[in-house]
Amino acid sequence: MSDIATTTDAKLMEGPAFVRGQPLAPLPPPLAEAGAIGWMRKNLFSSTLNVVLTIVCAALIVWLVPPLVKYLLIDAVWEGSIRADCLPRPDRPEIGACWAFVIDRINFFTYGFYPIEERWRVNVFFVLLAAGVVWMAWLDAPRRDLGVIYFFVVMPVVSLILLLGWPLVGLAKVPTTSWGGVLVTVVVSAVGIVFSLPIGIVLALGRRSQMPAVRLFSVIFIEFVRGVPLITVLFMASVMLPLFGPETWSPDKLLRALVGVSLFAAAYMAEVVRAGLQAIPKGQYEAAMAVGLGYWKTMGLIVLPQALKITIPNIVNTTIGLFKDTTLVFIVGIFDFLMTIEAARVDPNWATPGISTTGYAFAAIFYLIFCYGMSRYARFVEARLAAGDRR
Repeated sequence: MSDIATTTDAKLMEGPAFVRGQPLAPLPPPLAEAGAIGWMRKNLFSSTLNVVLTIVCAALIVWLVPPLVKYLLIDAVWEGSIRADCLPRPDRPEIGACWAFVIDRINFFTYGFYPIEERWRVNVFFVLLAAGVVWMAWLDAPRRDLGVIYFFVVMPVVSLILLLGWPLVGLAKVPTTSWGGVLVTVVVSAVGIVFSLPIGIVLALGRRSQMPAVRLFSVIFIEFVRGVPLITVLFMASVMLPLFGPETWSPDKLLRALVGVSLFAAAYMAEVVRAGLQAIPKGQYEAAMAVGLGYWKTMGLIVLPQALKITIPNIVNTTIGLFKDTTLVFIVGIFDFLMTIEAARVDPNWATPGISTTGYAFAAIFYLIFCYGMSRYARFVEARLAAGDRR
C-alpha cells in the first residue's frame, strides 16, 4: 500500500497529463452577431422603430428605383442626331431618357459659347484645377507646402491668363460673356469656396473682437447678408459694384457675380466658424496666455485648428449649398451649366416631350456626383482628424 501511495503522489507532483500546453484558439462569434446577418441586426433591425423604418425605406426603393432604371437606362435612347430619334415609334412605343441629346450637346454644356478653336484652354484649366485639388486633398502627397503655393497663387494666375487670354503670349482675348456651362459653374463655385472660408474666419474673429468698431462692422455685415436671399445679393453686386469706380474700370458681369457669391457664402461661413470658436473651452485661451502666446498665435496655433476640426461637417454643408446655389447666377445674365440646359432643351432640332426631363436628370447626376464626392472626402478628413492625424 505504501508503494502505491508513493507512486500516486509522484504522478500528482508531475502534473496531470491531460493539461494543454497552449490555450485554445478563440471561438468565432455567433452567426447572428457577425457578417451580414450581424450587421443587419445591428443597423437595420435593432429596435421596433428601426424595423419600421427599414421596411418603409425598402418599399420606397422598390417603388422608385425600378422605374428610374427603366427610364434612365433600359428604355433610354443612346444614339441619334435629330428629335425624331427620341420620339415613340411602333417598334418602340415607350421612350426613356434621350441621352443622344446630351451626347450631341455635351460640348455646349461644358464650354457654352467659348470659341471652338480655343477650347483647349478650358481643358488645360480643368487639368490644372484637378491637379491642384488632388494635391491639396491627398493628405500624404509630397511637398504639400508647395501645393498651397500652386493652388492659391500659381494656378489662379495661369488660369486667368488661359481663360481670358493675353495677346502678348499669343492667346486671343475671350470675354466672359462667351463663357458658359460647366466652365462657369466650376469657376464660380471654386472662387466662392476658396474665398468664403478665409473671409468667414476673419468675420468670425471680428464678431468676437474686443474692439467695438470691428465687432459692429462684422455683426452688421453678417446679419445683413444672412437676412437677404442670394438673388438680392447678386442683383446688388451687379448694379452697385460699377458705382464704386470709373466706368472704364467697371467689372464685368462674371466678376460681379463672383464677388456677390463669395461675400454671401462668407457670411454663412462666419457663423459656422463662430460656432466652433465658442465650443473651445476657456482653458485653451488661458493656457495660451500662460505660455506667453499673443492673440494671433493663440488663434492660429491653438484655437482655430480645434474650431475648424469641430465644424468640418458644417463647413462642408455650407460648401455644398454654395456649389448648388451657383445656378442662381443666371438671374444676372451669367450662362451657367443649368442655363445651357435650359437653352438647349428649346432647340427645335431636339424639342420633344422627354428632352426637358433628360436635361434635368443630367444636371441632377452632375450635381450629385460633385456634392457626394465633397461629402465623402469631408468624412474621410474628419475620421483622420479624429484619429489624431493633423496633416
